Amino acid sequence: LLLFLGFLLVLPQFLSRTQVFILDLILVYSIAVLGLNITTGYAGLINIGQAAFMGVGAYTAALLAPAGLPFYLVLPAAGLAGAFFGYLVGIPSLRVKHLYLAMATLAFQVVFEWTVGHLPLLNQGGAMPLPRVSLLGYEVGFRNHYHFWYYVSFAVLVLLALFFRNLLRTKYGRALVAVRDNDRAADAMGMDPGRTKLFAFALGAFYAGVAGGLLAGLYKAVTPEYFPLSVSIQYLAMVIVGGAGTVLGAVLGAFFVLLIPEVLNSFVGALGPEYAAQLAAWRNVVFGGLILLFLVLEPLGLVGLWGRVRDYFRTWPLPY
Repeated sequence: LLLFLGFLLVLPQFLSRTQVFILDLILVYSIAVLGLNITTGYAGLINIGQAAFMGVGAYTAALLAPAGLPFYLVLPAAGLAGAFFGYLVGIPSLRVKHLYLAMATLAFQVVFEWTVGHLPLLNQGGAMPLPRVSLLGYEVGFRNHYHFWYYVSFAVLVLLALFFRNLLRTKYGRALVAVRDNDRAADAMGMDPGRTKLFAFALGAFYAGVAGGLLAGLYKAVTPEYFPLSVSIQYLAMVIVGGAGTVLGAVLGAFFVLLIPEVLNSFVGALGPEYAAQLAAWRNVVFGGLILLFLVLEPLGLVGLWGRVRDYFRTWPLPY
């Protein structure tokens, strides 16, 4: 693991700016998917509004950064803003479950998209630029912008992944799983299902808020087009494809869902302009087909596939 982390630290030095930008998105999306894994993977609460929580964090960063607040304080503030709205949205989970809860989170997503486009506090249309970021006296320029955000996002992902990894070892993490499996049995054993569900929503939204603050700094601007409903559905796809309830699943899911379209784009572009127009319409069909085929062949996600490969080499050359 240490060798792999060291490899990730030096990897941007051998890539182009565009490739580093894609890695930045993978890291930021991995943080948001980790939060969704807490809400959906651990607590079993369906959330279709993760992009809206991420947007709350991004707009919080866009409002606080111009005020002169250091960015290492802007990021926690963005996470706390997301956690506050996650707590509010989680209140319906005290009374409703499953599809009805999904509709409640979907309603928050729709309300968020309308509000950021009409709120007088925000600029017209919800578009807000961010000033140039400086961290500990180091000012980010154009040439090192993507590399800077890669290392910042990488450090934040490692810290939040360590917290996520050890969450199940605490009584709060065990309560999440107990409420997910049977909330009545958890209540009988002295746990508070309502408080546990609110904790799951708030913590998952905190991760999304931090990811939104990082995304705002990466793009140097915030617009509502960054956080539509399709992005929330994309996060759910990352959880399912990567493997619910695992750190590795969040990273692999974000890597797969973001990288495969880029590979398909490169493949279409390599065929020449005469084929690009015809195949561009089929790119999304091929991408969706790959996800469906993968889920049919490997229901546990990429983590299940990695576990089988690891077990094979652990016992190789013996068949058992």
